[in-house]
Amino acid sequence: MDNTYINLEWRPELERPVLVAGFTGWNDAAESASVAVGALSDSWEAKQFGRFDGEEFFDFQATRPQVRLVDGVTRQIEWPENALSAASGETGERGMVLLSGPEPNFRWRSFCTAVVDLARELEVELVVTMGALLADVPHSRPVMVSANAQDPALVEGLDLSASRYEGPTGITGVLHGVCAEQGLPSVSFWASVPHYLPSVPSAPAALALLESCSNLLQVGVDTSQLEHSAESYQEQVSAAVSQDSDLAGYVRMLEERFDSQAGDARNLPTGDDLAEELESFLRDQRREEE
Repeated sequence: MDNTYINLEWRPELERPVLVAGFTGWNDAAESASVAVGALSDSWEAKQFGRFDGEEFFDFQATRPQVRLVDGVTRQIEWPENALSAASGETGERGMVLLSGPEPNFRWRSFCTAVVDLARELEVELVVTMGALLADVPHSRPVMVSANAQDPALVEGLDLSASRYEGPTGITGVLHGVCAEQGLPSVSFWASVPHYLPSVPSAPAALALLESCSNLLQVGVDTSQLEHSAESYQEQVSAAVSQDSDLAGYVRMLEERFDSQAGDARNLPTGDDLAEELESFLRDQRREEE
């Protein structure tokens, strides 16, 4: 396997693999996506098999390396990197490739092309990205997760939405664009987190992203620890909001608006429906390539 920008330690052999990516930074409001990918890695006991060459993609003045103490004495520098991990499920289950790390500063098109080239070499069938954005939503209601795809066939087959967003984009947007150019199916999940809590890591949003991903792929994920963290988040945030009358009034307004629009979600397809349609879509794709 020859990829100029990726240093591989070993090559994973996976069955019908899916690549799941999440980046810290602009795409990661309240650390929701990075927490979700970390939970996936822990649940699946993923093993790192490679990393991108950080010298090619990071501005170390913007994304600085960190100094750590080893055994309280030796100083060790940890450089920013995008890591690749793999997990093979039980017999007959999908294999998983995880891509995580900071959003690159440089050469986005080269980075995303390298991701897609690697995915092709590992015979990845689908790319899934997870992200989060700040929105006018209350913390006291279920987290809304939107899913979209650029491939018209995938949009129609899975009853997803084709993104109508116009404006600045992050590395996930570029990655989906390159996937579309190369004919690799991809789906993007985005969680909405309260804009009045931008710096508080959102366990509920991470949990919602995990549930959306696992429902689509029909894979098991251990979310017990994240569920406990989500409960603590709700309790602590609600207590803090109650101490500020202005913020409490604003949250009530958001709750009323959320509740009035809740009926719009009743006709959304279930996770089982999406998973069945995904399998059908990928089978058709494989037949066309044969």
